[in-house]
Amino acid sequence: MSSASDSYYLPHKAKWPIWGSLGLFIFMSGFSAKLIGSGAGGFFMVLGLLIILGMMFGWFGEVVHESVARLYNEQVERSFRWGMIWFIASEVMFFAAFFGTLFYVRMYAVPWLGGEGASGVGEYTHLLWPEFVSEWPTNGPAEVGGEFEPMGAWGIPALNTLILLTSGATVTWAHWGLLKDERSQFIKGLIATIALGFAFVLLQGYEYYHAYTEIGLTLGAGIYGSTFFMLTGFHGMHVTIGAIFLTVVLLRAMRGHFDSSHHFAFEAAAWYWHFVDVVWLGLFIFVYWF
Repeated sequence: MSSASDSYYLPHKAKWPIWGSLGLFIFMSGFSAKLIGSGAGGFFMVLGLLIILGMMFGWFGEVVHESVARLYNEQVERSFRWGMIWFIASEVMFFAAFFGTLFYVRMYAVPWLGGEGASGVGEYTHLLWPEFVSEWPTNGPAEVGGEFEPMGAWGIPALNTLILLTSGATVTWAHWGLLKDERSQFIKGLIATIALGFAFVLLQGYEYYHAYTEIGLTLGAGIYGSTFFMLTGFHGMHVTIGAIFLTVVLLRAMRGHFDSSHHFAFEAAAWYWHFVDVVWLGLFIFVYWF
């Protein structure tokens, strides 16, 4: 431990990074074994996941205790903020790659297959698959993706858009309550945001069930199915993580943690939540609507 006169808090020797690396190694090894049909793959995946969860619980718990004990000074708080900023920036690049894939396929690859542009690909497409029409959504030449219906925008997706936009307002309302040291408003805003977040996930799960069982839209339904489930699936995973993040913040708030001048954990969760809100707007416009 550092003394009070130190300018930067130096934690004790941390064992958690080693456990995290070990858990990831076991999980990925199990996943690789599962892909080649090994019966032990599933066991090692579960074992690795349990080690990762244990590492996260233990490591985050230590950070919480150190934060509550006010061992972190302004410089440490600043490093936490920059760390979260760069983490969200990396997430922006993560989704940018998938949005870029969707843009490339819709604006270049599919038109080229249909004979547009100077690529010359269309000549071979019409020679091999004369019935192919370069329209989006597509299941590819020879209809390799099977028959399916595209997912409409004005059903569950529109409702989920309303839910996430509302959750952005409730988490902001919670933030206002915290800044005024009104814990009741803070907690109520968190509860509302968490409920809306999990409602979004449940509705998306129903949407996936509908897609697979009723309209033939699966991950293997051509490039449309692949991009649809990759983009919406990863976003749904991020909403789930964000809702869990806010749930931990809520439990801490109910124990009296946080005040108007000491609440970075909540701010980090709120930043992350606003990020998933913005990503969803892009998904609704470019995946569902157009």
